[in-house]
Parts: sequence; structure tokens; C-alpha cells
Amino acid sequence: MSETAIKPEQEAKPQRHKVTGDVHLLLRRGDEVLFGQRRNTGFEDGAWHLPSGHLEAGESVVAALIREAEEEIGVTIAPEDVHFGHIMHNSSSGGRMAFFFTVRTWQGEPSNREPEKCSTLEWFAADALPNHMIDYCRAAMQDIRDGTAFSVYGW
Repeated sequence: MSETAIKPEQEAKPQRHKVTGDVHLLLRRGDEVLFGQRRNTGFEDGAWHLPSGHLEAGESVVAALIREAEEEIGVTIAPEDVHFGHIMHNSSSGGRMAFFFTVRTWQGEPSNREPEKCSTLEWFAADALPNHMIDYCRAAMQDIRDGTAFSVYGW
């Protein structure tokens, strides 16, 4: 028998799952939340969605949110003004962790800094969300309204 044969106790373990991290900004102006209408993204174009983006290597979720807010809508947010709202384990693209944060204080006037991906920005009342939204975002908004800190979506 070969010395390189795999013994039962040496069988390969399942590969660890790698998860993409997303951050989502609930920029609040009183009872309103800022949304952008997606375009030219190849996914849910025409849908309204929160300003959002992916974590980059070596970046905290708070740093990612602050960076995305500056890149997408041109506002400056202080770390102490970022408040946790919800985390969702979403099944899309093989699995994502979506972090939702509320911000009520910022510097600058929100403007569309990515017109190639966003056709317009608009404020909506939190209790009167737009009809066409990405489903997981609508579910998260409901969970945030209900005070639910964690959810699993699509599994």
C-alpha cells in the first residue's frame, strides 16, 4: 500500500466560505431616507436603492460607509455619526453580509456623484418607500422599522 494514501481522519475538510461585505446608508432627513435610482449597472436597473457599496480589503464597515457616501453622494460623515441599524445575511451572489447604518448628521448637500450608475437621487418617507426597490433592501428597511437587528434573506 502507498504511503501517500489518505487516511479517513485526513479527509479534506469543506472549504471555508468567503462572504462579500456590503454597506448601505440610510441617510435620514427627519422621517425621509435618501435613495438613488439605479441605471447601467446590469442588475435591477430602474430600481430605487440606498447609497451602498462593497468593503475593500483592510477596511472597516464604518470606513467603507464613509468612503461610499463621499464617492456616491458627496457628503462627509464623521465616524461617531454612523449608527448601526441592521445586518442581513443575504444569499445573492453566493452569500453576502449586508450592513445597514443610519446617519442623521453629515456635511455637504447630497448630490449624484455617479450619474453613470444612478439616474437621480430622491428623498422618500420611511413609511412610503418607492414601489420598485431591490427586494432584500425593502426587507431590510422593514426589519429596521420593526427594530430587528439581524435577518437571513434568500437562503
